[in-house]
Amino acid sequence: MAKDSSKVWSAFSLVSALGSAAVAKKALDGGWKAATGKQPPANPADPDVDFWEAVAWAAASGTFVALAKMFAQRRAAGYYLKSTGELPPGLRKDV
Repeated sequence: MAKDSSKVWSAFSLVSALGSAAVAKKALDGGWKAATGKQPPANPADPDVDFWEAVAWAAASGTFVALAKMFAQRRAAGYYLKSTGELPPGLRKDV
């Protein structure tokens, strides 16, 4: 049972992280365009992209996507807890 629950949690966690990252990126792209009037940099490492624009994009996108993934995985862990009665593997505290 522990092996199966670990696989279920891995899949569930992965799907929630990928889904939230995609939604966050779409929202962030729209917010960037609304705030700056330009498309976000496709590749901040490109020398043609202004340095401070690249820094701002990297900071904003990294933070926003990481927070979205964390919130989604916390929600997934809560759902897993309600469904199984225990925390997912890797989140269980040692007794």
